[in-house]
Amino acid sequence: MSIYRVVYTSRPFGFDSAILSSILIDARRLNARDDITGALICREDIYLQLLEGSEDQVMRTLERIRRDDRHIEVTLHVAKSVSERMFAEWAMLHDPAASWMWSMEDIADGAVERTTPEEVMTFFKKLRELPHQDQVE
Repeated sequence: MSIYRVVYTSRPFGFDSAILSSILIDARRLNARDDITGALICREDIYLQLLEGSEDQVMRTLERIRRDDRHIEVTLHVAKSVSERMFAEWAMLHDPAASWMWSMEDIADGAVERTTPEEVMTFFKKLRELPHQDQVE
């Protein structure tokens, strides 16, 4: 099976722990059903998400996210076929710290609009190198 990867950013609408928990529960359930893996880096001002799976399922998932009123200003940064999954162990890995990515000031100053696909992928490469629980999340 060919692996398709997308990376997008969006702004949270009404971010709090209950909304984030709801997003993660939905993502993990639906992604497990659709054989999608990935990671979500989030803060109160941004979601940065990587999704991997079949192209059809990943694009359906992205369209579902675009319709989800918990996300606004969905911007696609990466969409391509890849040889292997970056986060094969996780239906949706969640990283709430994200202190090594753009600051809130950077985002307010337009960092998301100026970013390159290579830059957003460096965030996920760093995330992959961090220690995580051994269990599937």
